[in-house]
Amino acid sequence: MGLPQPPPATDHDQLHHQGLSRRRFIAGTAATGAALAFAPMRSARAAAGDALTSKSVTEIAAMIASKQVTSVDVVKACYARIDAVNPKLNAVVATCRERALAEAAAADTLLASGKSLGPLHGVPFTIKDSFDTAGVVSTGGTLGRKDFVPGKDATVVARVRAAGGILLGKTNTPEFTLGGNARGTYNLIHGQTYNPYNQAYTPSGSSGGAGAIVAAGGAYFDIGSDYGGSIRGPAFVNGIAGIKPTLGRVPRTGHIVGYGGAYDFFQETGPLARRVEDLTLLMSLLNGPDFSDATMAPVPIGDPAKVNLKSLRVAWYTSNGTIDASSETQALVKQCVAYFTALGCTVKQDQPPKMRQLWEIRQKYEGADDRAHIRALLKKHGTTQASPGLRLDGEELPSADFTRLLEEMDAIKSEQLAWVEGYDLIICPAANMAPQKIPAEFVRPPNSPAAAGGGYTSQYNTNGWPAGVVRAGTSKDEPGMPLGIQIVGQPWRDDVVLAAMAHVEKQTGGWQLPPI
Repeated sequence: MGLPQPPPATDHDQLHHQGLSRRRFIAGTAATGAALAFAPMRSARAAAGDALTSKSVTEIAAMIASKQVTSVDVVKACYARIDAVNPKLNAVVATCRERALAEAAAADTLLASGKSLGPLHGVPFTIKDSFDTAGVVSTGGTLGRKDFVPGKDATVVARVRAAGGILLGKTNTPEFTLGGNARGTYNLIHGQTYNPYNQAYTPSGSSGGAGAIVAAGGAYFDIGSDYGGSIRGPAFVNGIAGIKPTLGRVPRTGHIVGYGGAYDFFQETGPLARRVEDLTLLMSLLNGPDFSDATMAPVPIGDPAKVNLKSLRVAWYTSNGTIDASSETQALVKQCVAYFTALGCTVKQDQPPKMRQLWEIRQKYEGADDRAHIRALLKKHGTTQASPGLRLDGEELPSADFTRLLEEMDAIKSEQLAWVEGYDLIICPAANMAPQKIPAEFVRPPNSPAAAGGGYTSQYNTNGWPAGVVRAGTSKDEPGMPLGIQIVGQPWRDDVVLAAMAHVEKQTGGWQLPPI
């Protein structure tokens, strides 16, 4: 069967919701079946725009602050890049151009008077469509919210905008961030998102739209959510950098799968960007309680620049206990381990205990209420037709079994904490193989390699440890596709993870502009 196509691009102007004033924005949903071909010779102006939009957050913020370029010019350059690549990617599903340009002009005027809003003054960004954005449609990929316009920003959006960031628009996500399965990022409103390195390949999920447009140079950064690998997967397959922080660091208030409830501790939110230095900057702004999300803790984030890399105790592994990673992936892990061996780090092949068991228990636990928590989301948002990838099957277990599963997970997490006391860093695969092509199926076949043993990411959601992914190479198995490496740290040592990611990026070069 052919891949389902998204609906044709439409303009959603002047939407109303619950008494809000008229909100003018343009929905940038792109018809992927009618991708535009690039001219063989690109203009000098287009090339200059690409050079500008390929800068890091840190670089472009400095250029705006020093008045080498205006925020208006940067916003226009980003929209030009989005207009060029999004027909092929379907990554950006709504834009707010008039507001963004007005905010950019105001930022330039403010800067001319000697004032600044903060470290992101005038810097454009996009936001995963699972986060609420005041005045801009926020669907969460579910049909019941197709025209929903919030009156308030999610905490992470509010913090970025307060620091001077300018919202360009929203990026595609599967329904409730959970309905993509092997397709990566797909929903019934906006359809399939594609990989900027090769449009036959998955952008992963659930932050697939975020990963694709950041990699393609349409936005300087995005904020994603990670329930089982939804920041790290898109960072891996799109060749950028992303971090899932320690559970309790970055509030989830305003996310469509928010805080609270029996599955609260799986969900974390964090940034995606092209360079690790940008993750460090963004984490300093996103960190800390918002006095709404009750799981958040007032733990300061350390400075990665102060981490003594030479003193790190490093564990590494290339198998999740069920299936070994591909030979290409194993070689990449060993290559990255060698970068730390060369520094004089203590290095040992080892992994946290009972990783497979932790995954197996979590799988039973997620379906233990017969997916009632998913059906409750559908009911809450008025959705009567779920995306085909959204799992609604499960086995309702007696309350005693539900409690037992929690106790078993906690026992393994405690055992893993005792183990990680002996290490500062873990280097391991982000996936067991190179990025793959988009399949026709929504649910991964049970005998697929990625299904066996639960992959390499979700266990670090279950135990809450900080974990990041950075590009470290290019695949030969899937020619031209990026390869990333996963780096994990002790709880609350996000600074160590970021420092180690930066070291790998320095050795390998990190992100490369895709040929789109």
